[in-house]
Amino acid sequence: MAYAATAGEVNVATPAAPGVLALQRALVWLVGASGAIVFIEPSPYEIATLLATVTFFATGLRLRLALMPLVLMLVLLNVGYTISAIPLFEQSAVVTWIATSWYMAVTVVFFAMVISEDTAARLDMLRRGLVVGAMVASLLAVAGYFHLVPGGNDLLTLYGRARGTFKDPNVLGAFLILPALFALQSVVSDRLAKALRNVIAFGLMSLAILLAFSRAAWGGLVLTSAFMLALMVLTSRTNAQRSRIIVMAIVAAVLGLALIAVLLSFDSTAEMFKQRASFDQSYDEGRFGRFGRHILGAEMALDLPFGIGPLQFHRFFPEDTHNSYLNAFMSGGWLSGVCYPALVFTTVIMGFRHIFVRVPWQRAYLAVFSAFLGTVGESFVIDTDHWRHFWMMLGAMWGMIAAAQAYKIKADGEAPSA
Repeated sequence: MAYAATAGEVNVATPAAPGVLALQRALVWLVGASGAIVFIEPSPYEIATLLATVTFFATGLRLRLALMPLVLMLVLLNVGYTISAIPLFEQSAVVTWIATSWYMAVTVVFFAMVISEDTAARLDMLRRGLVVGAMVASLLAVAGYFHLVPGGNDLLTLYGRARGTFKDPNVLGAFLILPALFALQSVVSDRLAKALRNVIAFGLMSLAILLAFSRAAWGGLVLTSAFMLALMVLTSRTNAQRSRIIVMAIVAAVLGLALIAVLLSFDSTAEMFKQRASFDQSYDEGRFGRFGRHILGAEMALDLPFGIGPLQFHRFFPEDTHNSYLNAFMSGGWLSGVCYPALVFTTVIMGFRHIFVRVPWQRAYLAVFSAFLGTVGESFVIDTDHWRHFWMMLGAMWGMIAAAQAYKIKADGEAPSA
């Protein structure tokens, strides 16, 4: 592996043999790449994560003190879910939901522990894996939408929307945002040959997001891209870097608009786009529409300290909550309802505080934080609490923050005294 000789990076906990380092980093790549294939259960992501967890614990992994608040909030969150689910344990779907929630919590801690050491190299391998997985998912999504794969229409699309290797087009679109941001970073800041390769990657992922016809993913890509590029401008070290980012961002926006114009020349695509872009969807409106359910559900939550249990909201309303914060209250009572937003927004606050910390992995940090912040916002209108890539980003955020604190302490200790 290209990183095998870099065991002396500043925040590697203990020296490791080059072969062990190469294995660890390869597994991080594998987990990132497998995250794009989740239409079967157990998915390749679950298998790769389990393999990586066992290997990392066998070859060296430690829990930093800075991660203990994360562990505490995750435990309390899932204790709340479990207590509320006790009367419902005869339902296999509820038991599976609880087991999945605990599993997601374990993956958060795993990613935090992994990324808190050997940070720059492991983040780069995660980035590479995510981009490869996203390219595969995007290619299949586009091929399925345009009927380029014999018999693949039913497998790769849903209700006329591209879903690729995911069960839900909305999750496909949301997953692709982080790797798309990684590709966009290369477009605006790397040398010509690498930038051109990433122009193709970014274009393909953007096309797949568009064909998923997810309004949240459309808005998420635009807003997170703009937010990340603004942060890159603010954190750039030279005026030349800032100028290139701004110019390339404008070029990317123009090319994106041209792509949309070409796609809208197809009648079927234009009709679906018009339908999905409308803000007066029937399931959003009325007393029991998406936003009406949010209000009614919040009123219920105030009177139910233990909630109603996981997967029970549809018994009282026509559809699910489509709001992860409300779902935490309904599925786990007040304990989970308080812990879930506390976990999410504590991460957001700490994330803002570390934007301008000069660390070797700052560029990757800006992409992950931007994508994570976009998902936090999306959680107000959709259920994201079992999205694998959301918990991966959450763990990576805590790992990068813990690593930045250790990096700063070491840098201050090595600085010459006055």
